[in-house]
Order: sequence, then structure tokens, then C-alpha cells
Amino acid sequence: MMEWLDSADDVIALKMANKIAGSDLETIMDRLDKAMAHHDKVHVFVETQSIDGIQISGLGSYVSRAIPLFGKLGRFGRVAVVADQAWLRTGTRIESALLPLINYRTYKPEQRGEAFAWVTSAGPARDA
Repeated sequence: MMEWLDSADDVIALKMANKIAGSDLETIMDRLDKAMAHHDKVHVFVETQSIDGIQISGLGSYVSRAIPLFGKLGRFGRVAVVADQAWLRTGTRIESALLPLINYRTYKPEQRGEAFAWVTSAGPARDA
């Protein structure tokens, strides 16, 4: 299940639970492409709950659309991942280390408000 959260045009904000469908990934990429067409920096807020898998059939299309984003890493601002599962927070920290141009932070569910405020703040991205 995926749900879009109200946010500014330069913020991709969503909540995902249970299984991530290929159609969810396509929708996320569509929204990201639109935001990047209109803004120099795009910020991301993702809240996850009980993720138990990703639909394999949607990964190929997602990967082919995601690879060109490596040339646009400098266009990502603040990225916050709120996850109730430690493996997702750890995976995000690993991704952050591999993509040092992006300012990532991970949060536990009880820190959701802080995470959303950080991603949507008008000031420059700060280091964690």
C-alpha cells in the first residue's frame, strides 16, 4: 500500500506499508521526474511500516528509470526515511554512505514529526 502525503511541490512525501508493488515504484518515479522538471533540488520523505517484500515484476522498469538519476545526485536535497524495521534503517544508512552527495537521515516511527519537519524545512540541508 502506498499513500501520498501533503507536501510542497519540491518534496516527494509518501507512506508505504506491507508489499511494495511495481506500480508503486512507477508512480514514485513519475512524481520524481515531474518534481525534478520544476525544481533544482528535490527532497524526499518516506515512511515505511511493516515492509515484507517488493514485487519482483516491477523492478526491471524501476531500475532502468533509476539508473539515469546517478547523473542527478546533486539535485537531491534532504532525504528522510522513517522505518519501523531496523533492516530498512540500516539499508538506508548503507545507501547514504554509497551516495554521499545526498543528505540522508533515518528515523524511528516516534520521530516522524521531526523527520518530516527536517525534510520540509526551507533552510539549506544540514548534516546529521
